[in-house]
Amino acid sequence: MNEIEIGRGKRGHRAYSFDDIAVLPSRRTRDPEEVSLDWQIDAYHFEMPVIAAPMDSVMSPTTAITFGEAGGLPVLDLEGLWTRYEDPEPLLAEIASLDPAVATARMQEIYSAPIVPELITERLREIREAGVTVAGALSPQHTQQHWRTVVDAGVDLFVIRGTTVSAEHVSSRAEPLNLKRFIYELDVPVIVGGAATYTAALHLMRTGAAGVLVGFGGGAAHRTRQALGIQAPMASSVADVAAARRDYLDESGGRYVHVIADGGLGTSGDIVKAIACGADAVMLGAALARAADAPGRGFHWGAEAHHPELPRGARVEVGQVAPLHEVLFGPSRVADGTTNLVGALRRAMATTGYTEVKELQRIEVVVAPHQPS
Repeated sequence: MNEIEIGRGKRGHRAYSFDDIAVLPSRRTRDPEEVSLDWQIDAYHFEMPVIAAPMDSVMSPTTAITFGEAGGLPVLDLEGLWTRYEDPEPLLAEIASLDPAVATARMQEIYSAPIVPELITERLREIREAGVTVAGALSPQHTQQHWRTVVDAGVDLFVIRGTTVSAEHVSSRAEPLNLKRFIYELDVPVIVGGAATYTAALHLMRTGAAGVLVGFGGGAAHRTRQALGIQAPMASSVADVAAARRDYLDESGGRYVHVIADGGLGTSGDIVKAIACGADAVMLGAALARAADAPGRGFHWGAEAHHPELPRGARVEVGQVAPLHEVLFGPSRVADGTTNLVGALRRAMATTGYTEVKELQRIEVVVAPHQPS
């Protein structure tokens, strides 16, 4: 890997975001109707390789059901407002109306309410009874406390999601979550992340995870670069983790771990480029928060925005572009990649000659930094 001299005492390698790359057409094209966007992880089959991020601005039990019926995988934040309050709708409306100067402090107050295990059970039951795949997310910090409630509620897929998740967390104050033992003892497949490097992802794959989330500080609501000085450009991170998947496949004798891009996916073109870099699926936050029927009411935020001690995110205004169905399937009324996300992926695959998502990972990629007009 080429290194660049930053100064006489420090060198670094060049990394690329999705804005820095583009895909090239091949020698053939396809009929869009012949393109399959099917994706399967473990025993669960989906009609599109898209996961809805576990964020209060994106997923409520109602939107989770809608998204699942549309063919994607919805993930509910089990540490969000829906598991802290019986009726969080007034609070969601309040968050959307807050003055930016006081938004962080007020959100810290709102999210200081305790997680109620009975509400975890109730929210997951509501989704399960609708007949869609049930997935819920906890942070590593709350997994040991609430995992049994989640599993007993009948979850199909368990997501452990944090700003960064490692297979080897060191602490002298408390016993950390042993991911390998935890995943081994569970009866449900686990998706875990984020990871941003080859080594970190390889260690997560060795824990037995079914999928690894890739990303650190790349989302629209993240401020980790400003707060902590840390960010992993997504194109390079996805490509590195895809290499770890390939090497782990050989190491394990054929066990395939799904790579899921999580962050920096604001437009349909970013989804195409994430898969081109090696992702099996994408997890969308801001792109779905723009839906007119999203819980955030045109605003988007994650858990980092209301951290009680060091917020590393923000409540950002993303606007409302169309109902969720149009955001996913069109028809698009704008040419900026914010609507008809699934249709755009299908069209890109047809234009470049691919009929399966896995095939798109082989497409030729060029470094071509985006020049805003």
